[in-house]
Amino acid sequence: MFSYFNEISRGRGAWFLLMLSALAFEACALFFQHVMDLAPCVMCIYERVAMLGVVGAGLLGMIAPSNGLMRWLSLTAWGVSAGWGLKLSIEHVGYQFPDPNELFGATCDIFVSFPSWAPLNQWVPSVFEASGDCSKVVWQFLTLSMPQWLVVIFSGMLVVLAIVVLSQFIGKRQRRMFS
Repeated sequence: MFSYFNEISRGRGAWFLLMLSALAFEACALFFQHVMDLAPCVMCIYERVAMLGVVGAGLLGMIAPSNGLMRWLSLTAWGVSAGWGLKLSIEHVGYQFPDPNELFGATCDIFVSFPSWAPLNQWVPSVFEASGDCSKVVWQFLTLSMPQWLVVIFSGMLVVLAIVVLSQFIGKRQRRMFS
């Protein structure tokens, strides 16, 4: 299994699949926002940016997957983006389902806050501007809210990443002196 994952991580197909799956989740988010009229909250926007980081990792991996440096940069970008997305999603779930023993639950910001060198909400407000409430559960599927599904999705991405990273060590191709 590890040699298989090692082999496909050196080709463009797996990186394209990673990019395509993250783009599909982005398309779902935009469908919920623009077709179903579900206003995204601040945390939704940040989770969206984390998913775009996974898209970027897939693009980076497609450039030169057989090059070890590019592959490790891509794996790192994938891990940072999916890990950050998981952290944000867990925090978002906490806003939706606060601890009943706390008098005042945690709340998210009212406005998104991007760095001055990348004000995404000003560049593309139809995608990166927030107008919803983080604590409201506006959609559920199989009893899970959107941030709960994102916890599942980002966790799955991290599990696959762990297998791919392990395969870089365990499933290494053997170098032969004479062949």
